[in-house]
Amino acid sequence: METFTIKDFSDECARKVLRAAIEKSREIDCKMDIAVVDAGTNLKTFFRMEGAWLGSIDISIKKAKTARYFDMPTGEIGKLSQPGGPLYNIEHSNGGLISFPGGLPLKDKEGNMIGAIGVSGSSVENDHTVAQAGAQALLA
Repeated sequence: METFTIKDFSDECARKVLRAAIEKSREIDCKMDIAVVDAGTNLKTFFRMEGAWLGSIDISIKKAKTARYFDMPTGEIGKLSQPGGPLYNIEHSNGGLISFPGGLPLKDKEGNMIGAIGVSGSSVENDHTVAQAGAQALLA
């Protein structure tokens, strides 16, 4: 019988990602909603900055889940989901996906997929920048 080992996303690791994302958000002066999910897309940690849009709560969580479901940045999914593209209309699957930037898969230093981060609250460029800061914290 074959056994599988699943590496859980530690609480400290999730907080490290969240702290880095919050720091970047403050650095670029944006109010963000930041979600971190584990490898099973379960919400691991979430932070809503004061004044961040309420509508971005759901978007940030869906960005994180989307990035993990497909193990790719949500912006890349967006490119593939344009009319005539191979993933056209994918955003209607899985209870609703987000196919614009701001969601990134998270890997540990060994390259294991451990979860994803989703950020929403500003332009998609700023959302992506903040998500990148969170993801890069794992490699530091």
